[in-house]
This record gives sequence, C-alpha cells and structure tokens, in this order.
Amino acid sequence: MVSLLFPLRFVPMRRALLLLPLLAALCVSPALAQSKSQLGPLCTTETTPADQMIAACNKIIALKVFSGSQLATIYFWRAVGWNKKGDYARVISDATEALRLQPAQAIYNLRGSAYYDKGEYEIAIADFNDAIKNGPPSGTLFHNRGNAHRGAGDFAKAIADYDQAIKLTPKSALSWQNRGISREATGDLDGALTDINEAIRLDPALASPLINRSVIWRAKGNVERAIADGSEAVRLAQNPPANVMTPPGSVVIAAHVHRALAYEAKGEFDAAKADYAAALKPVASDAGSKANQATAKVRLSLLSEPVVQPPQRADTPQPAALATGQRMALVIGNGAYAHVQPLTNPPRDARAIAKSLRDIGFTVVEGIDLDRAAMQAKTRDFLREATRAQMAVVFYAGHGVQIDGRNYLVPTDIALSAGSEIVTAMVDMDLILAGLDDQVRTNILILDACRNNPFAPPEPAAPPSRSLSASGLAAPSSLGAGATSGAGTLIAFATAPGKVALDGEGDNSPFSAALSRHIGTPGLEVQQMLTRVRAEVVAGTRNRQVPWSNSSLLGEVYLAAK
Repeated sequence: MVSLLFPLRFVPMRRALLLLPLLAALCVSPALAQSKSQLGPLCTTETTPADQMIAACNKIIALKVFSGSQLATIYFWRAVGWNKKGDYARVISDATEALRLQPAQAIYNLRGSAYYDKGEYEIAIADFNDAIKNGPPSGTLFHNRGNAHRGAGDFAKAIADYDQAIKLTPKSALSWQNRGISREATGDLDGALTDINEAIRLDPALASPLINRSVIWRAKGNVERAIADGSEAVRLAQNPPANVMTPPGSVVIAAHVHRALAYEAKGEFDAAKADYAAALKPVASDAGSKANQATAKVRLSLLSEPVVQPPQRADTPQPAALATGQRMALVIGNGAYAHVQPLTNPPRDARAIAKSLRDIGFTVVEGIDLDRAAMQAKTRDFLREATRAQMAVVFYAGHGVQIDGRNYLVPTDIALSAGSEIVTAMVDMDLILAGLDDQVRTNILILDACRNNPFAPPEPAAPPSRSLSASGLAAPSSLGAGATSGAGTLIAFATAPGKVALDGEGDNSPFSAALSRHIGTPGLEVQQMLTRVRAEVVAGTRNRQVPWSNSSLLGEVYLAAK
C-alpha cells in the first residue's frame, strides 16, 4: 500500500509489493537452484534475510556461469534483497539490468514500486503500465498502479485502479484500504470508513487499516475511537505480516505518530510525547517515514520545551481560546530590522491581513516586529493550538532567505556576518510545515518575502524590496517527497522564483494590498483568489512582480463562506 502524497503519512506502508503471484515468468531452473550447494535457494527464496539473500546472489553473479533469463532472475532476487533493506537506488539498478536481460511483469512491478518509494510517481506509473502489458491481468499490478496515481494526486484514476484490483482479488485487504484512503481524500469519509472496515475484516492482523481508521475517527471528532485503533495498530505493527514488503520501520513509525496526534487532540500530552519519542527510534528509509519523523520531532519539541512568553505589546490583539474544528492563523509582520535593510510596510501588511482573517472567522495569533525569541514563541503557540484546527493559515511579511535548499523567515534582530551561525538565528519554514503536517487539516502558507543568499550585498539604487539581495527567491522544495498530505497544503509567494518582492510605495506592499482586497471575498475558492491577486500585482507593478504558488490541495478550499 502507499502513503497519500507527501508530509503526514496517512498510510504507514508505502505499498503492497506482493511478489509471489507475479513470479511465474521468473521460475528458477534446476541448475540455478543447485548452484554452489545452497547459494541458489538462499538467493531466490523470498523469506531469506536480506543480507544473506544479497550475499548469495553476489556469489552466483561472480561465478559468471549464467546468462539471459537465468541471470535476470538472479538480478531480480538481489533487487528484492535491496528492497528489503530500503535501498531503492540499488533496487532500480538491479531491476533495470534484469529487464535488459528479460522483460517480465514481476521485474517491472519491483522497479515501479522502488520508483514509487522514491516519490517518482510518473516513472512508477510507466513501469506498472509496462507490467500490465507484459502478462495476464493482475490485481497486484492494478493495486500498485493505483498507489502511484494516488501519490500523484489523481484520486479518480487511483479509485478506478483499486476497483479493478478488488474485482480481480476481492479478498485483498490492502486494495480495500487504499480505495478507502482515496475516498477520504475526496471528502467521502463514510465511504472511506466502509472500505477500511472491510479491509480490517479481511485481515485483522494488518496494522495499516487501523491507522487509517484512526485518522478518520479523529477527523470525525471521535478521539476515543482514534486512540483505541491507534493502540491496536501499535501492537500489530511490532510483527507485520511477512508477505507484505514495506520499508523498514515504516508501520511502527506511522502507528506511533498517528496515535500521538490523537492523544494530543484529547489533551493527554505525556502519552503523546511517549509516542513521538517511539516514532523517532526506527531508521526511516522512505519519504513517508521521514516526513512522519519530521513531524514527530517538531511535535515532541513543542510538548517538551517550555515557552517563555515575551512581553505583549498593548496594541496587539490577543487570540480567543480555540475550540476544536475552528480555523486558525499565524500572522507575522517584520519591518523594524536593526542590522539589515528595514522595511516600512510589513507591520501594516500583517495588521491588514490579520483583520481580514478575523473578519471571516479565523482565530489569529499575531506578531509585529518580532525578534528571534518572540518569533519562536509565537510560532510554538500557534503550532500547539493548530493541532485542534481544521484549517491553518500562516502569513508572513518581511525578509526571508533560502540557504542550501531550506527556507527561513528572518527575525528583526538578525545580524548577518560571514562565518556566523546564521541558520540558527532564523525560523525554519520547513519546521513549521512539519509541525502542521496532519491528515485532517488544510494548511495554507502565504509569504510576502524573498528567499536568497543573505551575504550578498544589496544592489545600489534598487527600489525597496523584501530581499536581502537582488537575487530574488528560489523555488521551494517543501512540497516534494515527504511534504504535507491530508487535506493538502498550498504555499503562495509574493513573487516568482528568481525575482524580488517589492515593499511598495503606498501603505502596503503590492502583494499584501491585493491579498487584503480579495482574501475575504465570500465564495471565492482560494486558488481563484490567488489568481486575482496575481493579476492585480502584475498589472500594478508593470510585470516586475509575478506572485507564484505551489499546491497539493485535494479539493476546493474557501477561506470565506459562500
């Protein structure tokens, strides 16, 4: 089975790679089976431990006595060994060599599954297509292609493939489960629950359907049932079925993280901390498990480290108590920089956006001109409370930078100097994303900032901009493998990659001025809203600034009610 898109993994196992039904074309010859005594059986038996399997296959390949289909079989089984260890690059390499020697369904299936585990969904789909063409109809292949379609966000095609898989193999618990997950992604919670209940009935020894049902119960507000299912999943995850090949530790990691989120929703923070700590112990090898562990690390930090509240400004509105199911926002505007170029408009931008969000029903945590300590405190407060929200919005106006592929928001006390610990002096946007990563919440991040090299000097005579140099921002990697899934995440930037975001000559930046005019429009879908903002900014700046966004949203999202 697979996980649903990137950050919190709704499904603990990345896929169901059921090899045995596809091995008819890779039967082992007597000569191969008897090669060097026990080397053949050790190499070509699915239950052989990974290291023994790889070592035996290595020795057979070194003999240089086999070629053609027999050698293809050895490369295939060595790839199976690498797959058990989560070494997907070597799986792909050996499977590719096996396919060169003898194309076969099982080999295409194995390589496609490895590409899936690397998050390369379109390549995986191509391999599953070839597997389907290279032999008789197989429920396993339709199931695995459905996983790849779901990973790519095409839930209609995923459901169609799971339908076919269930038709061919009606007792496949994993296909029932994954169709349920796809239905949940489209908002059909009741249909998802029906499918996942059937998966549990068919195979009560599997942990993954219980994890998925735990998430659905939490989305429905039934925390007690979510914890109960999570507890049973944790118990079952210790001994996963031998016939389902999954990345090492993935089921255990997911079971603990999802039960921890349920404990947090109930307010049992010590139990949540214990689960997050347990999720960090296994070594994660796949993108989904790494995303789960990133979330566990951030949430454990939020629950473990006390936050010292900074003095509150008299003009800063205080958020009301948050009830479960509400919509919440974090709004920060930094302009009064002490050691780098100050910005005039971010405080005004933040106040305008905060007011607009409150007017449409958001509970807002607001911060103006925050140093690092205050910015961290506001962010931690927000992330703690957001665990009970169904929608979370983050708006930031001010300087921002990108260093080594990671994006950072810049507090007002930043002091840039060569050789300084610049990264630790800022707020990592990826950590905010990891802290928000949850299957039951929609996340929207809007940044009126640039991300670039902070050590580059500003261009002389350049107009005021939210860039610490003139190089502009870099394209984010935050929605790549391992990023937020669930109801989805949208990240909107005030300008395109490689360009700067202008601070503006009026009371607000061009981007924030347009955003504040459209964000509260009733019945305006969020991506349509951003299209209007983009058109207004492009026109107002005479094409100097083009807002840009990246989305993994799974459906239409409305900030203001229709």
